[in-house]
Amino acid sequence: MGRVTVRRPVLRIRGDKRSQRPDTLAAEEPMEIRVGGRPLTITMRTPGHDFDLAAGFLVSEGVVRSGSDIAGIRYCLGTAEDGSNTYNVVDVLLAAGVAAPDASLERNFYTTSSCGLCGKASLDAVRTTSTWQVADDPLRLDADVLAELPDKLREAQKVFDSTGGLHAAGLFTHDGELLGVREDVGRHNAVDKVIGDAVRADRLPLRETILVVSGRASFELVQKAIMAGIPALAAVSAPSSLAVELAADAGLTLTGFLRGDSMNIYTGTHRLEDPKPEAA
Repeated sequence: MGRVTVRRPVLRIRGDKRSQRPDTLAAEEPMEIRVGGRPLTITMRTPGHDFDLAAGFLVSEGVVRSGSDIAGIRYCLGTAEDGSNTYNVVDVLLAAGVAAPDASLERNFYTTSSCGLCGKASLDAVRTTSTWQVADDPLRLDADVLAELPDKLREAQKVFDSTGGLHAAGLFTHDGELLGVREDVGRHNAVDKVIGDAVRADRLPLRETILVVSGRASFELVQKAIMAGIPALAAVSAPSSLAVELAADAGLTLTGFLRGDSMNIYTGTHRLEDPKPEAA
């Protein structure tokens, strides 16, 4: 298994003081995802929870819709110079009757850690039809609970403290209970890992849950939430215009700039409960 962190020497400058010291970095390595032995994509990721990443990616692309669609996941070829396995190639075996990915997905399907959809040719190509509809999800949101989620997500990050270089995605219940958290150099990878953990446990759709991300809310992250049946996405930074458009079309509640007791709710405001009256 690849390392989550690596140590590298750095020259540290603090004012007029200089020193040599080792620094801990978040690891970033390529991972090839295959389906039935056929290469599908390569993503740059932080090693760890690789099977979750593969499963979540396939949900996001509409290849699988539940845990029962996956017959198995394994590491396969990927040998280092010394003959050891790099654990950088994952093969997903689909269950009988589950269609293989459309050949059109095998585009220049190289996914960087900063953008999960760079190879998509057009907006129409990424408006994947979801199995789950989030517009009618009965989730209700409390602004006070929402305000607490970024801190809860931050507290659950195990690797960030040592590197400062990882994004995080966390799945929460309506009352703020943490259901799962994943870290990765890529925002979309962190989300795929959280969703993949759920699909491998056959828990889709993720109704009445809130997905919280440590960065901005992009179109791709909104789409991933919708594909997993998640009715609410909250980000500590800004959403993009296409993210807001897709969230509005799908009936997803999208919150941005979630910092302390301050937040902007861009879509799905009907889910927000009225504030409780102050005590006399």
